[in-house]
Order: sequence, then structure tokens, then C-alpha cells
Amino acid sequence: MKQLILYIALGAIVCCTAVACGDDDQQTTWDEYTTWREQNDAWVAEMAARRNPDGTPYYEKIIPAYNPGATVLIHYFNDRAETAGKLSPLYTSVVDVRYVGRDCTGAGFDSSTLATEYGPGIQRFSVNGTIQGWGIALQEMRVGDTCEIIVPYGLAYGAASSTAIKPYSALQFNIRLSNIYRYEAAQ
Repeated sequence: MKQLILYIALGAIVCCTAVACGDDDQQTTWDEYTTWREQNDAWVAEMAARRNPDGTPYYEKIIPAYNPGATVLIHYFNDRAETAGKLSPLYTSVVDVRYVGRDCTGAGFDSSTLATEYGPGIQRFSVNGTIQGWGIALQEMRVGDTCEIIVPYGLAYGAASSTAIKPYSALQFNIRLSNIYRYEAAQ
């Protein structure tokens, strides 16, 4: 019995140590990218304040009912009256999209341009398998819509990084919702 208690105590110590080390790594990343985070936050605020020539907001703010603390900015390039009555994806839908992704400096990091498996320039995604900001925006779109979205880093990849995206990167995507797979014929 004493050995069992000893193993449980050792396990708890190892677990707490791993969590504490993880927090240190996250704090190091947070501190290391202070200037970048501030630049990204300022860029998102600048985009949110952007206006059309007539003074109306350029971007619409999307705040999902299930997460009132989340905000994604969206600007439609098409006349939404043309897509009225068309289907919108659900969180569980699989969608066919064309897209280009850039960071706040305008540097491109991803695009569907060379994709060919589902059609020229089309990639297929599960809405719930994308970054949270994409999921929010896609559920607001209708088949045939083309838009630009601004995703704050908290709804993108957060502290995670890749070779093309720094931690705490707010992202801009131009997206065309071409189809909802197995739901509506391609437009």
C-alpha cells in the first residue's frame, strides 16, 4: 500500500513538473513575441476601424452566440443578394473553398491556388477541422460568397507556430465558398 501511495505521489510530482515547465515555455514565447503581438493587435484594430468611402464600416464584425468573446471581421466582395437563399455550412459540414492566406504584413503563407484534387484551386475542409476564426466565418457565408476575413491570433493558431506563421499571428484570408460537399452542387 505504501508503494502505491509513493507511485501516486511521484506521478503527481512528475505531472505538476511537466505542467509548470509547459507554463514556462509558454511564458517565454509570450515574452519573446511581445512586439509581434502588439503589431498584430494594432493591425486588427486598424482593420476593425477601416471605413468605406461612404463612411460605413468596411468589415462586419461576426460575434458567434456560442462565444461572445470571439470576433472575426468579414468583408464580402460579392453582392449578398445574389447568394440569398443559398445554403450556409454547419459546424459539421465539409466545404470546398478557394483561399489565400496572409499575415499582418501581407506575407503569404498558404493558398489553394495549386490544388487540383477537388477542382482547380479548390481545397476541401471540414468546418470543425479549421482554425476557430475560419469556422466562425464559414458558417456566416453562403455558397458562392467571396470574402476577406481578419482572424485575431487567439482565433487562429495562438502561441503555435510553423515555418510560415509566427506565434501570435493575426491572419487575413480571401475565401470563396464554392460548395458544401454532398449538400449542394458546385456553382
